[in-house]
Amino acid sequence: MRNPKTLTFDRHEANASPEHIKKSLESAKHGSYWLDHAQRPEATSALESNTEADLLVIGGGYTGLWTALQAKERDPHRDVVLIESHRIGWAASGRNGGFCEASLVHGEANGANHLSKENELLGQLGTQNLDEFQATVERYNMDVDFTRAGVLEVATEPHQVSWVAEAAESDGIEFLDAVAVKKLINSPDFLAGSLDRKSTALVHPAKLAWELARVCRELGVRIYEHTRATELRDTGTHVRVLTEAGQITAERIALATNVFPSLLKRHHARVIPVYDYALMTEPLTEEQQQALGWAEPVGLADLNNRFHYARPTIDSQGKTRILYGGYDAVYHFGGRIRSSYDSSPATFEKLAAHFFGSFPQLKDVKFSHAWGGAIDTCSRFFSFFDLTHGGKVAYCAGFTGLGVGATRFGAKVMLDLLSGAKTELTELEMVRTKPLPFPPEPAAYVGVQLMTNQLIRADHNEGKRPVFLKVMDKIGMGFDS
Repeated sequence: MRNPKTLTFDRHEANASPEHIKKSLESAKHGSYWLDHAQRPEATSALESNTEADLLVIGGGYTGLWTALQAKERDPHRDVVLIESHRIGWAASGRNGGFCEASLVHGEANGANHLSKENELLGQLGTQNLDEFQATVERYNMDVDFTRAGVLEVATEPHQVSWVAEAAESDGIEFLDAVAVKKLINSPDFLAGSLDRKSTALVHPAKLAWELARVCRELGVRIYEHTRATELRDTGTHVRVLTEAGQITAERIALATNVFPSLLKRHHARVIPVYDYALMTEPLTEEQQQALGWAEPVGLADLNNRFHYARPTIDSQGKTRILYGGYDAVYHFGGRIRSSYDSSPATFEKLAAHFFGSFPQLKDVKFSHAWGGAIDTCSRFFSFFDLTHGGKVAYCAGFTGLGVGATRFGAKVMLDLLSGAKTELTELEMVRTKPLPFPPEPAAYVGVQLMTNQLIRADHNEGKRPVFLKVMDKIGMGFDS
């Protein structure tokens, strides 16, 4: 065990015995809590013949669903088809923590590092996007457990107290001292916090995907699940997309496959899959909930590079559960995406140990679900775009874990690009530039491991970034978390 004085969460691994940790996980299902829900709709039929469309959207996660929905809102007569290789929302859209953030650039500091000239504008566009997200949920009466109470960032090390105090100098962000923060969420680790009530909402991730699909269908979008696109062919005036059982000829194509290999091979090196993991507790008893606090539905995150995120959620029986995730971010050699990677017993045990360290009053709690999934990570930590095939094909990916809200914005940009017109969004530097690609293997694997080790080193040195990280920041490949 590393020096317990240097990093709070290392100490947690000694706060619960291995036997206690294993027992807490012994009944946990290895699959997303969000997708294990009675409201999950039956899959639609696959495409089994040839068809045509004005707009074809490839990908049934948030990006694709928001693209189809907004396309129909812009032009109700537009014939829109969406295809998904598996089921709606089955990947990252049904496995994330449900933090819907205003930031489009993975935080103000990261935005300033990459796009200093338009960072302020992107902040305004992000707030507008979150407002419009909320308005859409309300307009269509979407049952997604949407709540906009905000997020609490906590200092778990003494040097981080000044960080949350500085954050609280911004309008609308409240500084909480040790007493106040523990009154909100009771943990011996929390030394102070900054509470931002404006920039973050919480949602039920899977319900969001299912409700977006419902609205799309009601607006006239044709959705085919279990339909995998295999090839793009430019016919000159249209683009033909081949599937395993038919083909779709469309005037415009929106590629929304995110972490999965794009049909545009030139972008394969710009996105790598990084696996994130989470636990969900069984329902808390009234006594446990009173001991914990957390009466307000705010999200929670700490400020370490290897950070944790957590949030409450109300299950179908009206009981409170706690989601707890983060810390490990795993890249597998070759950028492989495999279902076997969705489960990581070692990481689950580590998260359970950290959970009991942060919330010792919940030592008797067990976990009902443990799962993981791949995040579409790019070197600048926020989305990038492309327009190909003579303006007929748009592409968007690279959200790096902050896609719940930003995918709506990404969809809006793709539709603007496909329109062929110059707009405020198409002229953004964010849209016109792209992140640096990752090197080929074995350099990519070695680089990610080195980056991870350097981030750990920074966590053990009061957040001070080593020379290696400073160099990576300067050339535009600096991971900030």
